Amino acid sequence: MEQNIIAVSQVNEYIKFLLDRDELLGNLCVRGEISNYKVYPSGHHYFTLKDAEGALRCVMFRSSAQRLRFRPENGMQVIAYGRVTVFPRDGAYQLYCSALTADGAGDLYVAFEQLKEKLSKEGLFDPAHKRPLPKYPQTIAIITSAAGAAIMDMLRILGKRYPLTKIKLLPVRVQGAEAPAEIAGAIRYANRYRVADLIITGRGGGSMEDLWAFNDERVARAIFDSEIPVISAVGHEPDVTISDYVADLRAATPSNAAELAVPDQQELRKKLSMMQASMEQSVQKTLKLSRQRLTGLAEKRALQSPLNYVEDRRVLLDFLSTRLHAAGQKMLHEKKQRFVRLTAALDAMSPLKVLSRGYSMVTDEAGTLVTSADTVEPGQRIHVSLRSGSLTAQVTQIQEEDRHA
Repeated sequence: MEQNIIAVSQVNEYIKFLLDRDELLGNLCVRGEISNYKVYPSGHHYFTLKDAEGALRCVMFRSSAQRLRFRPENGMQVIAYGRVTVFPRDGAYQLYCSALTADGAGDLYVAFEQLKEKLSKEGLFDPAHKRPLPKYPQTIAIITSAAGAAIMDMLRILGKRYPLTKIKLLPVRVQGAEAPAEIAGAIRYANRYRVADLIITGRGGGSMEDLWAFNDERVARAIFDSEIPVISAVGHEPDVTISDYVADLRAATPSNAAELAVPDQQELRKKLSMMQASMEQSVQKTLKLSRQRLTGLAEKRALQSPLNYVEDRRVLLDFLSTRLHAAGQKMLHEKKQRFVRLTAALDAMSPLKVLSRGYSMVTDEAGTLVTSADTVEPGQRIHVSLRSGSLTAQVTQIQEEDRHA
């Protein structure tokens, strides 16, 4: 029996033909765990879906991958939509994936959590980066839809609470594919031209899909880079977006943002009234103390009769002068008495006093006092001082003192 011999490529083409005609394989939903996930420079995504008993190779082309709302990761449970066919070149069959969703959780929820984790690790939610809001903003830029109810609520509340603030509306789309780029661009515009000293961005309530523009990474980074403080006001009280985490202040609703952005003029008026009353009391107290001091000064004798003050000082001067003169006389008398005592003591010790009684003082030629006969020799010249005058003599004889007399 003669067999028909065909080429390898023909086999692959035939198998591909069979698979492509199978309706089940042409529209599959496959649940499995992602492994070996890779993104090539071409933008195509390659991965394997596996379960406990098998594995299936998958490819998602760039055009389909651009529609992903989350970032697939190894170990993630997903549901893949597509068709199974053969790539004729290598004869391997694989799932050509046209869509991919997270199994057990919505795509948007997964994308939200992934972006939240990413930005948190980068520090975009760090309280240290939060800027303080101006206490009395002069100009507020509101970035939202010009046709929504949110802008009307904010304008009404801002006008009622603090009409001194100027409002600048930067209208943008807040829903749809173009919304994130417009919101981020408006924030950058407000910073580049310094159009305000406070920014409010947000929108009214809606589904997660409706609010998704404020979960976009471009909007989050524009808020983080803003030098002007930003209040995020998206949706209702339970709604939380990535913008809320990045903004300098999160408001539960757009109306709440308007309340947080400006002070209440009624409260300010009360505060000013209290400050005015306090200042008036302070001034009255100061005036009262000043009057009391003025009255006390006016009652002083020096101001009532200046001449009496001068007379008092004159009497005091005379009294002090008398005391000073008496003290001087007393000191002079004491000094004189001390001088007399010292003079008498000095006179009593004077050699002249001794000479006046008939005694004399003998010195040798060197001027040394001669007090004993054995200190001179016969023939030595000596000087004799008398009460009146002196003599120069020569020793002719020395007589020793008779110790037994």
